Amino acid sequence: MNRNDQKFIVEKIRTQYTEKEHTSLDELKALDAKVKRPANVFAYIFGTVGAIIMGSGMSLVMTDVAQTVGIENSMVFGIVIGVAGLAMTIINYPIYKGILGSRRKKYADKIIALSERLMED
Repeated sequence: MNRNDQKFIVEKIRTQYTEKEHTSLDELKALDAKVKRPANVFAYIFGTVGAIIMGSGMSLVMTDVAQTVGIENSMVFGIVIGVAGLAMTIINYPIYKGILGSRRKKYADKIIALSERLMED
């Protein structure tokens, strides 16, 4: 390993242990994450739950799990559960866009002011 490689590795390790200067760009990134994170978390959780419910309905229709549990008319019951899960997954995106839009309106002034200040520099 030559001297330049050693120096690069030393600098890389050293930067992990030094205080980083907080800049306006870091603040802008944090505000952007603050806008998007709640909508993303909701969409992931709600979509996952909807997919699991839809899969449960499909399982009731396609297997004999319903008979084991004691449900006599598994076809109708499974279709109702599957359609409910499908409806959840379909409305997930419009709800996500609504949450994201309201969060963007809430933080738009701060983000635009900060981005204007950064663009001027």
